Amino acid sequence: MFGCVERFLDPQYWIGMLMAVPAIVIGLTFHEYAHAWTANRLGDPTARALGRLTFNPIKHLSLIGTICFLIFRIGWAKPVPVNPENFKKPRKGMILVSVSGPTASLIIAIAFGLVARILSFIIPPDPSSALATYLYTILVFGALLNTVFAIFNILPIPPLDGSQILFNLLPPRYNNIVMWLQRYGFFILLAFIVLLGPFLWLILGTPSMLLSRLLVGDRIMSIIQYI
Repeated sequence: MFGCVERFLDPQYWIGMLMAVPAIVIGLTFHEYAHAWTANRLGDPTARALGRLTFNPIKHLSLIGTICFLIFRIGWAKPVPVNPENFKKPRKGMILVSVSGPTASLIIAIAFGLVARILSFIIPPDPSSALATYLYTILVFGALLNTVFAIFNILPIPPLDGSQILFNLLPPRYNNIVMWLQRYGFFILLAFIVLLGPFLWLILGTPSMLLSRLLVGDRIMSIIQYI
């Protein structure tokens, strides 16, 4: 407990969190926009009518969810409303809408990685340079956090995207189980986070770190101080 308090009192911790802001804002905005865009393309105008078909982060970010990201590194955005009855094939439509969010997160992670690699030819990733350290930390956070977003959201636990993928793949005879999971999914997810807290980084962080290292390269990853 005291270690946790000491971490929050450490200025370096908050510098690192501030450098994570671009990754969080851009990542969540594109993730939710992807849901809205896909739903609209498949025939459901609900998100568009509510102003969610936009790159304006204010429309997508949850104040409390964003603060939780900065403090606890786990948070959320405003869910995009979807009416599957507007799809020609509701089950297929919901699967595509659900897949679009994690896919967008991976695309953004790749984009941050490409920017980091291209920029390394202009500004060498020198650990003795404060500018290089701060700049590449922001880019690595962009690759890392968006990879985490993608992996975390495919878990088949409501209200994560993976649950909608699973529910719409299950035969109708499992509808009672689906309804039960939808009702208590948030509490199951909360219990999952609390009970598996010490192992959560192992489950999500290890593959995310490996993929992020692949995206940005070992040279850039080696100068990061705040992760």
